[in-house]
Order: sequence, then C-alpha cells, then structure tokens
Amino acid sequence: MKIGIIGAGNIGGNLTRRLTKLGHDVSVANSRGPATLTALAEETGATPVTVAEAAHGAELVVVTVPLKNVPDLPSGLFDGAADGFVVLDTGNYYPKERDGRIDAIEDGGVTESRWTEQHIGHPVIKAFNGTYAQDILDKPLPKGDPERIALPVAGDDEAAKKVVRDLIDDLGFDTVDAGGIDDSWRQQPDTPVYGLRAGVAAVTDALAAASPERPETFRA
Repeated sequence: MKIGIIGAGNIGGNLTRRLTKLGHDVSVANSRGPATLTALAEETGATPVTVAEAAHGAELVVVTVPLKNVPDLPSGLFDGAADGFVVLDTGNYYPKERDGRIDAIEDGGVTESRWTEQHIGHPVIKAFNGTYAQDILDKPLPKGDPERIALPVAGDDEAAKKVVRDLIDDLGFDTVDAGGIDDSWRQQPDTPVYGLRAGVAAVTDALAAASPERPETFRA
C-alpha cells in the first residue's frame, strides 16, 4: 500500500519504521521540511517529502500532528491522492499542555476528530491516539496470542475503518470497533481506554465505561 504520513514525531516516526518494514511504500513529511528527515529516511527507506506532497498517490494518509496545527495544513492537501483514499487521525486535544482553547470542542461538543474532519475536508478514522509510541515497536504479537493488545478504532465509513483495522492487525495488534466519530470521545485522553494495554474484552469494557463529560484536567 502507498502510505503518506504527515508528522514524524513519536507516533509518526514509529509507524514509518513498522510500515516500511512490512513492505509498504511510505512517504513521510513534517513541518520542518524533508531535509530534517534524512536520518529517518536512511533508517527506514521511506521517502521524505513536503507536507503538500505527502498524499500524492496515497491510499492511506496518516495525520499525526498537534491538534492546534491541523488548521495550518495546506489547502488541497489531498489533491492527487488515490481514489478512495483513507485518512487515519491519531490526534488528541491537550488544551493546557499544548493546543490552547478550541471553542468548538469545549463548547460545541464536537469531538477532536470531527473537528479535524471539518478542517481537512475529509472523513477520518481515529486510532493510535491512546497508544504508547514505543509499543508500536515493542508490543506487536501474532494474531491469536492471548497477550495481544487491542486498539479502539472509530469512524463513520465502514470500508475505511476496515482498511485501518486490517492494517493494525498486520502491525500486530487486535482492534475493537469504537463506533462513529461522534462516539470517539470514548477514547479521548483521561478515559478508561486511553493508554490501556489490554485485550479485546478489556478494551470493549473500557469503552463502555467512558463518561461523555470531559474531565477538568482536559478542559481549557
């Protein structure tokens, strides 16, 4: 699969490492430009590109940038992407530590990923937002292993969700359907599933136990 990754931080970098190892054709971009990605490219064989080029020909585009930077992504970002391309969003809203106040999320009841959709102009599938980046490298296990970690995956498009769930399976993790994007508050920071290293049953229970009230620690 041809994959574009926008953001080369902890999650983006480790997804680049794993996905190239699985044989995918990966292009990776960050806000500082391709010249700053030389070491990652040499390590993985990924192609460093500009953000504007990251989606060219891509069947899957991973958006893994700070939420506050989503509105700064270039217009026409997905021009030239493959027909039927899927967008994977790993983002979280951290108003106090990083993002500042976003009124639509705080007052409008919009989930982080719905807000991201509105800004990029394309539906997203939400996954990896509560995953420890190092686990992407260290915790994959074969299908059927009782110790295999499960990740929640939310999205409105069932076909797109299947693409992401199948890819996560290939990466060595189980998945749990977390509902649509309007349900993705169940996996936002400080919910029971956020950062949970557990199997399908425990992740399913944690999603069900979530409260729609955003904790004060995660409000601006």
